[in-house]
Amino acid sequence: HKKNKLMNAFHRCIVKEYGPFSIGQVRYLKRPPVNTSQLKEGRRVGALAMKVGMLSLWDKWGFRIPVTALQLDDCQVVQVKTDEENGYTALQLGVGEAKPNRVNGTQEGHFRKAGVKPKRYLEEFRVTPDAIVPVGTRLYATHFLPGQLIDVRGVTKGKGFQGVMKKWGFSGGRATHGNSLSHRVPGSTGQCQDPGRVFKNKKMPGRMGGKNKTTQNLRVIRIDPEKNVIYVRGAVPGNNGGFVKITDAVKGPFFPSPPPFPVATGNEYDGADEEKLWAPAVESDPGNFKVPDTQYG
Repeated sequence: HKKNKLMNAFHRCIVKEYGPFSIGQVRYLKRPPVNTSQLKEGRRVGALAMKVGMLSLWDKWGFRIPVTALQLDDCQVVQVKTDEENGYTALQLGVGEAKPNRVNGTQEGHFRKAGVKPKRYLEEFRVTPDAIVPVGTRLYATHFLPGQLIDVRGVTKGKGFQGVMKKWGFSGGRATHGNSLSHRVPGSTGQCQDPGRVFKNKKMPGRMGGKNKTTQNLRVIRIDPEKNVIYVRGAVPGNNGGFVKITDAVKGPFFPSPPPFPVATGNEYDGADEEKLWAPAVESDPGNFKVPDTQYG
């Protein structure tokens, strides 16, 4: 009863502010749709890359930036899917070069039909019809702009079967004072006779890691057109040598300049200055460094 009263009061407030709507539409009012313009046009393809590892870069002010190197290792379009044939519009990309003896007959025929070398990893990207490119098109690091935001999805590192302290961050039991062999146990998980069961989604020991995870709003700090590598601020899911899926940030890529559309040709930065390969930096020293007047000033 209290819940219905709250819902009705909320409904009256929203109607007064935004106009009439049905109760079933309440869940859409939590957040406005992002990238509305890209739902019908302008939604370009992402890229597949291999996670090389993490390192540090320093900007022109001397601030250290932890970055992850992602290499677009021979990333190509393998298949084009259209509304007429498949019911939706998408591009299938492949990355890496697979050994011939590691490819089965079905995959071999798929790559032979596309006219590309066998790939180690395939993934689809939903795009709009105006962003379709031919099969065999290569994607380069210049497809992403220095300074824009991206989303990176990968498979997290597998940790095996773990207890509640490692998996869920439980504090555990006491070390002494009457505690016997119950230092890292989860504690009570059941109920009384009512409800007489353990609730679903109870945090308990189990397998940890090895799941698809997306890290959002990572900033592209630098691109290397020669090595086909992009340097992204922060960490991305997965082990070194694993493959990740890169897309423009769904919450807003915030391009510093118009991006290449539908894809980059790879020679956008030929002869460009080194400064253009970096994300735009602030004009003043963020550390507000000042030279002291004296040696001990």
